[in-house]
Amino acid sequence: MGAIAAGIAMAGAAIGGGVGDGIVISKMLEGMARQPELSGQLRTNMFIGVGLVEAMPIIAFVVALMVMNK
Repeated sequence: MGAIAAGIAMAGAAIGGGVGDGIVISKMLEGMARQPELSGQLRTNMFIGVGLVEAMPIIAFVVALMVMNK
């Protein structure tokens, strides 16, 4: 039962992380297309946003391991 719960948690986190990354990157590209002079600042903010979005699957992985070993 724990393995199924861990798999579902990881699947949800992976889907959420992928969608979140796609949204962050697409908005950054839209901003660069509108204001190319801000590309450096937008790129920096995009990397910070992607890092924050990717924290969720990592946390879900740790929780999934804890659920499996319980």
